[in-house]
This record gives sequence, C-alpha cells and structure tokens, in this order.
Amino acid sequence: MMSYRNKASARAPNLSFLHFLLLIIIVLVESRPIVRHIRSTQEFDRVLEKHASTGLPVIVDFYSDGCGPCRQMAPIFRKVAKETENKAVFIKVDTNQMHELSSRYQVRSLPTFKMFYMGKEVNQFSGASEQQLRQITDALIDRSKRENVKLTIESLTSYYQKHDSSKSSEGIQELISKCADMTPLKQNKLKECVGAAASQLARKLKKKYAEAPSLDKRFTEEEQTTPPQSESSSKSSSGSKDAPNLQLATKEELEEEIARRLEAEMDEREDEDDDDDFENSYVPGEWPERVTIIGGGPAGISAAIYAARAGLEPVIVAPPMGGQLQGKGVEVENYPGMSNVTGPAVVAMMRQQAASFGAKFETETVLSIDVTKRPFRVITNSSVIETHSIIVATGAESNWLGVKGEYEMRGGGVSSCATCDGAAFRDMDILVVGGGDTAMEDALVLARTSKSVTIIHRRDTFRASKILAQRVIEHPKINIKWNTVLSEILGKLIETSSETTDANSQNDEEEIDLDEPSTTSKIVTGAMLQNVVTGETSSVSCAAVFVAIGHTPTTKFLEGLVEFDPEKPGYIKTVPETTRTSLEGVFAAGD
Repeated sequence: MMSYRNKASARAPNLSFLHFLLLIIIVLVESRPIVRHIRSTQEFDRVLEKHASTGLPVIVDFYSDGCGPCRQMAPIFRKVAKETENKAVFIKVDTNQMHELSSRYQVRSLPTFKMFYMGKEVNQFSGASEQQLRQITDALIDRSKRENVKLTIESLTSYYQKHDSSKSSEGIQELISKCADMTPLKQNKLKECVGAAASQLARKLKKKYAEAPSLDKRFTEEEQTTPPQSESSSKSSSGSKDAPNLQLATKEELEEEIARRLEAEMDEREDEDDDDDFENSYVPGEWPERVTIIGGGPAGISAAIYAARAGLEPVIVAPPMGGQLQGKGVEVENYPGMSNVTGPAVVAMMRQQAASFGAKFETETVLSIDVTKRPFRVITNSSVIETHSIIVATGAESNWLGVKGEYEMRGGGVSSCATCDGAAFRDMDILVVGGGDTAMEDALVLARTSKSVTIIHRRDTFRASKILAQRVIEHPKINIKWNTVLSEILGKLIETSSETTDANSQNDEEEIDLDEPSTTSKIVTGAMLQNVVTGETSSVSCAAVFVAIGHTPTTKFLEGLVEFDPEKPGYIKTVPETTRTSLEGVFAAGD
C-alpha cells in the first residue's frame, strides 16, 4: 500500500509540469483576440452574459469555411473589429460545428450576422454587405454609448432639493424603483435606474424643470475594455483573494486553466491566419499594372500563376469566392492529382500558389471597365486600377426560377449554394431543383446533414453525368419527383422581439416608455409543385429550397465593349485557337 508521502511524490511531477506549462501559456496569451472563435454553446452564452454586464454590443458572424461570401466577409469582419476595438465584441460561429446555435437563432443563410445588446438579439442581416455591417455596428455602438448612464438616488435627491423640495424621499425612491423595473432583471441585477430608462427619465425631468439631473457612467472604461483572459491572468499571478492561487491549485484546476488559455491562444492564431490570407493584397502603385485579371476561379488563378511566373506581377480582382469551384462541397474527382479534397480547399491552394509567385489580390467586385483610352481602367466598388491588359475570367452566376416567393425568401431558406447554407438545415426536409451535375452535387452534400432531400426535375431523366446521377438515385435519403416543376415557394413571417415593459404601468408624467427593437423575417415552410405531364398540382413541406438550374456568364459589364458569341448568349467570342477578344489588349479565359 502506497503511503501518503509516496502518493504526494507521485503527484508532484505532474503538478510541476502543469505549473511549467501554464507559465509558458501565460507568456503567450496576454489579451483577448480581436475576433473570438466560439467552440461551444456554453462559451457563447458566457460571452453574452458577460457583456450584458459591460454594456458592449456583441457582433456575431455565423459562417462556414466552404461558403464563398463568408470568405469574402472574413477580412472585412476583422477589419471592422479592429476599427471598433473596445467599443464592441466580435465573435465567429462555425455553423458546421455549432449546429445547436445555428438552430437556436434560426440561421438559414450564410453568412448571417446577428447583433446582441445587453444579452439580447437586436438586429441581423444575411449576405456579404460591408455597408450593412458597418451601419448596424456603428448604430449599436452609438446606442451603447448613449445608454451607458446611471441615475443614482443621491443625484435625484439633490436634483429635487433644487427644483421641487416638496418631493418626499419615498417619492424619489419610488421613482428610482420604477425606473429600475423598466430594465429586465437579467440586465440589471443591482436594481438601479440605468440605460435607456435613465436617459428617458432625465429627458422628461428636463422638459418639466428646464434642467436634467446629473447622470453617472454605468460602466467604467476599464470594466468594458479589460479582456477576460487578462483579468484571470492578473488575478492568478497576483494571488488575489477572488481567484485561486495557481501555486496551490489542484491538478484539475490547473488543467482547466491550461485548457482555457490554450483556447485563447488558438483564437489568436486563427486571427493571424486571417491576416495571412490577405497579406498579398493589392496596393496601388505609381505606374499602371501590366496585367489585371478579373475573376478568382480556377481560370483566373491559372492565368495569374502563368503571368506571375513570367514576371508580370498580375493583379487578381475578385471577391475571394473562387467561383463555382468554391461552392463545390463534394470531393473534386474529375481533375488529375486531386484526391479527398473539396472545392474550397483547391481554391485556397491555388491562391497560395499564385501569391507565392507574386500575384496580388484586390478583393472587390468589378463594376465596369473603361477602354476608351490607354491604359485601361478597371473600376471596382472602392478602387480604380489602371492596366495595360485585361484577362476576363469571371465565370458564371446561378440562374433563378423566377417563381413567387423565391426572391422574398432568399436568405430565409432559398439558396443556390448547398455548401454555403446546407448546414443551417440539419435534420430538416430539403428540396433541390434541377437535373444537372450541380443539382446532383448539391443533393449529395445536403444528404449528409438533412433529414431528407427531394429533387424536383422537369424531365424523366437526369442530364447529369452517369456516376453522379447513379449515386443520387441509390442514396437512401434522396427522393426524386420526375416530370415536375416548382411553381411557388411558401413561407411564413417570424418575429423576434426583446422583452417588453410592464403593460400595467401607470401613465403618469414620470413613467418611462421604452421602445424595444424587434426583427421580422420570412422563412420557407413548403412549395407548390406541378406535374408537367398530368397538370396535377400538390404541396410539399420543406425548410429550404436549393436552386440548381444552371448558370449565366458574368459578362454584362462588357456589353458594347467586346464581341459576344451570337449562338451562346453572354459568352465572349474569341479569335479561333486563341484567348484574344475583338478588343486588342482584352483576353478571355475559362468556361
């Protein structure tokens, strides 16, 4: 039988090692990362709870690594987070891992941005819109600043002594209590007159007495800006009474602390990875560019690799979506040398290869090009690039059905990217419309996570390649409705509103009436179908409709500038056996 001393000796090396490891991590982890990556629902809830007691807004990015628009918004999200550091908290939630959070907040399109204030959701939007992100974030920060106020009983007592000495102390206390009751207890555990309620009470008193009472800050700057890791580190290292002394901590306590700090270090590394992805960004130079490539898919990046290896230092102008390949969630099987790899991974490797040879990236959408004089001018959302030559490799964009309900519910269950949005409909019934390779791939991707997938196809055979079609037909979770078209997408409105004030409050001159924000959106609940042979109509319940009926070339910005193929609308006509177009200096590549 081992003695107590022997047991202690056996434990000592383990504890010594844990102490040593923890000291190393303390050195590595000094502060909260600019953008925090959430790894559990408990962590997410802790963040909301913490910042309900700091008054800082929490901006959440629900994303997926395989989503093109998500990749487009990632550097923008981080950039806004840097610009508003210590004014708002920015976190990311991977919907492929955090299914429970995606379901809880009804995320039906990616990326989706949700804004929380005082622990409650107050706004949201879906899509790759930097302007929306900035506008909503700025408005929420302004609100946070306005409502970071507190009216104390001492201040109100002093105020009434000056303006209405007949006001009793009981009346003042009642007014403070009424004001405190206007803020939910979760956000106001000390039962104080704070936030919007305090501001509105101050305004009412100013209107009545021509002067407002003095308001204090509810949260100090230190309370709002001190990151959780720093707090814990300082407490632990100083041996504070509020935290366990790490020198005396048990093995379990040390392991828990190490896990938390390693998590913070991983966040920091992911932030650095975000920076690395875009370290080859385009910076305007003194002279025009020699080659500018419009398009960031395989054709565009292939052209960039060749141009860069020739010393031409090309600029690739495109959102970092990677075209159709970026949305290919199944494995790439039809290209030599590619095995067990998905579309997004291929695009990422292509970008790294092009960057290694000196290619630069301008992550913007091209609006137009000016070819009236040399050098040409490529106009984007935020820049103008002068260039001696242009390679057009813009690929194609998804076609839509044009049926009732389709446009209204994009982002609410209507999508053209299964890889982007499929994870949001885990264990739900899904429809896919189409009969080509894209529809087959989408159905196979969705079948991994969905309860069931039903393909709606207007013919009695698929146009897809035989191997993909066979996989779909044999898949146990995929059903097929032949000779059928989708005529309408059905949906319903859902509303999320924050807690309201007490409806029984008395309407006296000093009552505070708060306007609580609410958000409304429309989500898919089903679809109307029609059999093209019999004309019979029917309805089907579903949570989402994925449209995969082909693509249209993204070449509209070139209309009137180059010659198009009369037999293939939207496709640029090139000189036979070359990539030259009808306009000297402009070339075309890709499908």
